[in-house]
Amino acid sequence: MTSTRSPLIERLRQESKLTADQYEGVLHHIQRTGSTPEEALIETAILPEAELLKYLAKIYNTRFVSTDRLSKADIDPATLGTIPRKIAEQFQVFPVLFDSTNRVLSVVTPDAGNLELTKQVQVSSNAREVRVFVARPAAVKAAISKFYGGDIHAFSHIDRQQIEQYKNMLNVFERNLVSEESLASTFAIRERKQERVVTQDDMNRGAQRAAGPAVSGGISLEDYSETLTVLLSLLENNRGELRGHSSLVSRLSRKIAERIGLSAHDTHSIAVAALLHDVGKIGAYHLTALNVSEYEGHRVAAQKSHAAPVRLFEGVRLPSLTEMALRTMYERIDGKGMPDGMSGKDIPLGGRILAIADTYADLTQNSRNPFRKNLTPLEACEALSRYRGKIFDSNIVDLFRHLMLGEDVRARLLADRPTVVVVDEDAEESTVLELRLLETGYEVRAARSAEQAIQMIAKGDVDLVVSETELRGASGLDLLAHIRQQQPAARIPWMFLTRDAARDSVQKAFELGASDYVVKPTPTDVVVAKVRRVLETGQRNTARGVSGSLGEMGFPELVQVLSQSRKTGALKVRLSNGEGGEVHFDEGAVVNAMWGRARGEDAFYSMCTLSDGDFAFDPTFKPQARVIQASAESLLLEGLRRHDESNQ
Repeated sequence: MTSTRSPLIERLRQESKLTADQYEGVLHHIQRTGSTPEEALIETAILPEAELLKYLAKIYNTRFVSTDRLSKADIDPATLGTIPRKIAEQFQVFPVLFDSTNRVLSVVTPDAGNLELTKQVQVSSNAREVRVFVARPAAVKAAISKFYGGDIHAFSHIDRQQIEQYKNMLNVFERNLVSEESLASTFAIRERKQERVVTQDDMNRGAQRAAGPAVSGGISLEDYSETLTVLLSLLENNRGELRGHSSLVSRLSRKIAERIGLSAHDTHSIAVAALLHDVGKIGAYHLTALNVSEYEGHRVAAQKSHAAPVRLFEGVRLPSLTEMALRTMYERIDGKGMPDGMSGKDIPLGGRILAIADTYADLTQNSRNPFRKNLTPLEACEALSRYRGKIFDSNIVDLFRHLMLGEDVRARLLADRPTVVVVDEDAEESTVLELRLLETGYEVRAARSAEQAIQMIAKGDVDLVVSETELRGASGLDLLAHIRQQQPAARIPWMFLTRDAARDSVQKAFELGASDYVVKPTPTDVVVAKVRRVLETGQRNTARGVSGSLGEMGFPELVQVLSQSRKTGALKVRLSNGEGGEVHFDEGAVVNAMWGRARGEDAFYSMCTLSDGDFAFDPTFKPQARVIQASAESLLLEGLRRHDESNQ
């Protein structure tokens, strides 16, 4: 534990910068929490961060770097490489700038007066000069975690008070101590304590919130939403399959709202409701509009907790649209929902949007949904359609189906991304790598056990596996040995990313045909670079076909996507009555078409208005000759013009 008799605390006391009560309070806080003196002064609100850092900078005759600036810093790999992570962690020092020409290294540390630290940094970095600036201890620690370890949420943990409030809130709900009655009682007491005279400033702030561009304090709605997204991501780390669920529902709700044409303020308000919709509802069931309507147990649970998000954030004064969406997401279009039995357009638009987005996310993300498996986008949209006019708004279901299936088909048509399976039972540790791979352009699937990995690999379409050696059920080495006996999976390149540095493990991995063996901790960018190298030197799987329904994306849209993305292959179309045809593409150009006995442009024009049937795109087909010379845009315009003329 940190010594409570800190030179810093004693100096502040001697200089009368601390009262007797503050002095005793900060010493007690250090003894109770083990915080550093600097953190204790900030956490007890005795000294704001800026004031404390200015004081320390004056003592050390240097400058300071705030937490905000450090969290937003853009540290290049060359600078980061000047100090090994082991040295950074040992001395709590972080490099922020390196002048390679003059070999001058600038670092931040809480202990800016430590000459041993400066000497060690200079030796390890081979810098001619080391310039030391002062920073908050927690900020230096977070910077090391973020930039060396790839922890994108490292700085979120600094706001300990807010994180602890969220943790306490979760603990209360997990112990099932919150009910409608206790919530009502708690907030009634709080309201009585907070009664005060309303001032003109209060009225002005209320008007500003109603106007929409920002929430209190001048924070933009975008920043407000981003902050909530980070906090909810932290809270959902242990939700298993539903990790990231609220963020997904928020993105889906935003897409619907934007497609409808709602204002930016209304769109943000609904997106915020989606982020908060599950807060306070932790229990045996995941509650959606569909399962609350279908199952008595879910309905009873929803009756007890449906108002929890609004109650918990009552002091924040959520936008009215946000509150309405949260209160009405379990209402039904036919009037048989809860809590008020509202029907049709009487249900606020936000509630109708949230009901659909939440249910869709549950159906595609949560294997414990009513269908007991993760549905494909098409299957999930079909499930929503079964309840249109009963549970869900018919118009929004139709719009959402077009929105999601069109995007899904477009993504599959444009997909030329290698698929990487990350096998690691530690979801929290592997998340950073998964996100970095996604950002870099890879398709990523996560397996938490050897059994899950075998199932994923058996489905095919896997270009690389990145695996831990320590897994539930079987080791990663055993998993690789098993896969090497399977065809065609035996040819899949394999990397190990593991804490197991034993020589025997490394040797066995390469004997089994592993392409690389990386020992943790290794910077995420280094791992991604190794993934890229393995894929570039190995054999990618052959190009994959895409199939679907013309109801998901019509023929004109398919042609436009394939043309604009410069695809080569054959688009084959089949109707339910057996009629069929195909269009050949060569680097995006339409070079031939066939429909019945017709060939060339006439065949293409016959397909221009098709909207019912199935399609399949074969990227392995190579056209032999160019029969059609016109551009795809000209062909589509002429085909649609002919169709219009024939209908006149």
